[in-house]
Amino acid sequence: MRDGDWLTETGAQIRGVLKVMVDAQWLPGGAAVIGTGGMWEFVAVGRVNEEDDTAPDVAYDAASLTKVMATWPLVGQAVAEGMLDLDAPMSEYLPVADLPGGAVTTRQILTHTSRLNPVTWLERYVGTDEDLAQALLADPLEDPGYAYIDRGFIVLGLLLEHLYGTGLDRLAGDLWDELGMRSTTYGPLARSPAVAPTERRLAGAAPTWGVVHDEAAALMGGVAGHAGMFTTAIDLGAFAREVLRIHEGGDGVMPSSYVRASWQPHVDAGQGLWRGLGWLITQEGVVYHNGFTGTSLFVHPASGRYVGVLTNAVHHGRDRTGLVDLRAAARTALTHQEHGSNS
Repeated sequence: MRDGDWLTETGAQIRGVLKVMVDAQWLPGGAAVIGTGGMWEFVAVGRVNEEDDTAPDVAYDAASLTKVMATWPLVGQAVAEGMLDLDAPMSEYLPVADLPGGAVTTRQILTHTSRLNPVTWLERYVGTDEDLAQALLADPLEDPGYAYIDRGFIVLGLLLEHLYGTGLDRLAGDLWDELGMRSTTYGPLARSPAVAPTERRLAGAAPTWGVVHDEAAALMGGVAGHAGMFTTAIDLGAFAREVLRIHEGGDGVMPSSYVRASWQPHVDAGQGLWRGLGWLITQEGVVYHNGFTGTSLFVHPASGRYVGVLTNAVHHGRDRTGLVDLRAAARTALTHQEHGSNS
């Protein structure tokens, strides 16, 4: 299928699923980017609020996409600069030698095999003088195996701040500027039609709007290695396009070897999936990550095609009805096409 036809067909599929979700009042609206090479197409369905339509330049809380759009590339940058070894223990960089988590490596965190406590529970450190990195690494390690957790990426964010001597928001901001992502940022953002609100946690109260939805990231001031980033469909496409270019050997913010290694299977994640460095990988070679608020980025390195979706599926509650179908449509668009054909 020609790239132009694929863009048109995939855009129509994503638009159709989003329309069903909006019409059923499962979410207020959503935006998506579908791209390949120098071509892309945008989809926007529904509204930000009662009056204003959503659009490709509306900012959404990206939730765990922060892991792969902020922390993951910054780790690659630190590796390239000789500041970080993926296989060195945390105790080599942080004062945690006597703690159970001191032996954990960056590679283990990226593959979610760190054995750190799967429960984040930052609330228990509020009002104490305990250093957060040390607190997160102080609990006994869990049994060996794969377990998706946020705690490791929080540690990586703190580690990056320690290595560079500046805030994660500044580090990520410089990275996003270099990637051409002009609208991506950590919060808070002013409430406006340019920002999609997330969950209305209390009936009769205002929704979370312009501040991070994730509770742990909120306790950290909205800036964390696992969550806190706001982005637009335009910037999501710019990120996918640039990372694919680096994957093919182009110069960039991180080495192409790091991107290629990240998109190779490292750990069996079950259900026919593997965990690379930061990313999930399907049997068909699709590389992706999801965010709890209703966001996703799917990339197919073999074809150079990608689909990114931004929604506030938590707006009416955490059931996030229809989100599985939306993500399946995005993933299927990359796997059920004749990627190598121009006929």
